[in-house]
Amino acid sequence: MENLSKKIVKKSYEKIKIMQFGEGNFLRAFVDWIIQKMNDSGKYKGHVVVVQPLENGRVNDLAKQDGLYTLYLQGVNNGKATRTHEVIDVLDDFINPYLDYKKYLKYAESEDLEVIISNTTEAGITFDKTDINFNETPHTYPGKVLALLKHRYDFFKGDKTKGLNIICCELIDNNADELKKCLSELCNTIGYDKDFVDWVMNSCHYSSTLVDRIVPGYPRDEIESITKELGYIDSSIVKGEIFHLWVLNKEDNVMKAFPCDKVGLNVMYVPSIKPYKQRKVKILNGCHTCMVPVSYLYGIDTVRESIEDPVVGKFAKEFVFNEVIPTIDLPHEDMVNFANSVFERYLNPYVHHELMSIALNSISKYKERVLPTVKDYLRINKKLPLHPIFSLASLLVFYKGKRGNQDIALKDNPEYLTYFKEMYSKNLDSGVFLKDVLSKEEMWGEDLNKIPEFFSLVKKYYDEIIMKGMKEALKDFEGM
Repeated sequence: MENLSKKIVKKSYEKIKIMQFGEGNFLRAFVDWIIQKMNDSGKYKGHVVVVQPLENGRVNDLAKQDGLYTLYLQGVNNGKATRTHEVIDVLDDFINPYLDYKKYLKYAESEDLEVIISNTTEAGITFDKTDINFNETPHTYPGKVLALLKHRYDFFKGDKTKGLNIICCELIDNNADELKKCLSELCNTIGYDKDFVDWVMNSCHYSSTLVDRIVPGYPRDEIESITKELGYIDSSIVKGEIFHLWVLNKEDNVMKAFPCDKVGLNVMYVPSIKPYKQRKVKILNGCHTCMVPVSYLYGIDTVRESIEDPVVGKFAKEFVFNEVIPTIDLPHEDMVNFANSVFERYLNPYVHHELMSIALNSISKYKERVLPTVKDYLRINKKLPLHPIFSLASLLVFYKGKRGNQDIALKDNPEYLTYFKEMYSKNLDSGVFLKDVLSKEEMWGEDLNKIPEFFSLVKKYYDEIIMKGMKEALKDFEGM
């Protein structure tokens, strides 16, 4: 059986308009798939040069396959389990700047190059005051970008029309703004002249983004059957879910150069990403965090089983539709559609999502993902939402470390785990224990006892779970 190449599958070529920093699974299953759809639509013609951001990477593996790789998308689509695959062919050139820095800088001279897209992980966008020697490959992502921009500025003699459109996909807030800040700090550290700094800040255009697609990556456990199905060997196969969402900050130059919102995908340019970030964190992530201790103590192990269960599923949906959605400033219909898509994703038969994998660092996750809903709901409705309070009571029982006779493999800040272990060893009255734990500002960011009725509700649900067990306590809570 032959390896995938343009001898096996037809390969198209277009002008290289996009420089992509990163060759990992997510970019290939998400951004490159979107670029493929843009080209397939006929509304955009432009391919990609991939830059390996670290010394060790996979651009050589991709080059061996002529930039071709197979993408499998699977999940629930309109209520039906769906699995498709296609070959992506938009990657035309590959650079390891640690081996060929001249080739990397040469792309700065390209009249065709318009866009930079990156996903260099959360640690990629960082300022290093020592990363200033551009005679050799800079070791940080901002350093590499600035070296490219300086070469471009010099080559085109400061032409303001030659600035690049820079799109970031790193999982940090305001990712492109953070990159722009790093570039500014590097410019100041190096001492570049005002005209170049102005060109970097104003002739180049930056768009922060929010990305959403689960990408399991290389299907190692299925590769034998998949290879037989395809009829060729592909070392760069990648799997992703069908659902996708890309929200980009509206910036006129970026929108013109990269019209990814014009080909019928779940992609949009918006004035502010903030409400969409809230929507994702509060609904997708928040529902996970709210549901995990409840469902796990109920006796369930996976997300899909949780939603399929009539009692736990009802709990999760009531939390999202009745208590989360009213706290987010987006059109109600859009919120409902997004929430429905989230529950459809939870039911994906191709993903075995263990509750215990979500339970990692549950204290900080509750603080970041669920507590904002509690406070926003209280501010709007002048009363507390009950589902996240029941969830917190469940979480505190969960940190007792037992499900029946089974030990729970708790994973969290060691100081938190030590605290719970010591507190539970004292066999304190529940009121004394709960008053103490809710007062821990290092856990919650504030003393939760100061929120009216918060302590009394947590105690009520905590005592019921301890006395009745989760199954009876949850059925009583849900009135079932």
